[in-house]
Amino acid sequence: RGTHLLSSAGDGTVKLWDFGKAQCTATLTDHAQPVWGVAWHYSSKFFASCSMDHTARLWDVERLKVRQTFRGHVDSVNAVRFQPYSSNVCTASGDKTVSMWDSRSGLCVQTFFGHNNACNSLSINLKGDVIASCDADGVVKLWDVRMVKELFTLDGGSHALNDVCFDRSGTVVAAASDDGTIKMFDAVGGQPLSQLRGHEDAVQAVAFDPNANFFVSAASDRTFRVWKL
Repeated sequence: RGTHLLSSAGDGTVKLWDFGKAQCTATLTDHAQPVWGVAWHYSSKFFASCSMDHTARLWDVERLKVRQTFRGHVDSVNAVRFQPYSSNVCTASGDKTVSMWDSRSGLCVQTFFGHNNACNSLSINLKGDVIASCDADGVVKLWDVRMVKELFTLDGGSHALNDVCFDRSGTVVAAASDDGTIKMFDAVGGQPLSQLRGHEDAVQAVAFDPNANFFVSAASDRTFRVWKL
């Protein structure tokens, strides 16, 4: 744990990197098109990947083999996450939907409809009961996993939102915007909180420090920024 890194690329590969050896230890080529994202399972025994080939895949870390292929989206799968402390995998797709999959059966168990444009990313709170998803219209939606219903629609402006994430408490959602800002929302009340400005081009990725001290953003201006919370 904490010794390996996953990366995904437009060449259709997933690479596993060893920090100790400072080298790539495996290159996985099962996807047929660009791979947009990867995610570790909390046990570190599995990871998931998602691709423009309309699929997501579950991998066994020890064997470096695909254990399950999730088929059902009809457009690019743009993001993949594990539901915390479960075997479920969640995906966001260019087909405007968010789906939850059972990793044991490979079957889709829930689909969330409501976006009017491609879903670019998603995040799940630590309780695993609320999903946040963002789309190319600049909209963030919060979903109740158990009730399979929309909780809030949050207006992130007229520019596409590229990434979204919950803080550790699950009360704040951050969204990375094409307009160069980061939008902060109250995930409990469904209201905007603030905007972080500093990047000079589209913000592509956002993440909260697990200890709730910092917030990190990465952008097309070739910088990443660390923000004090």
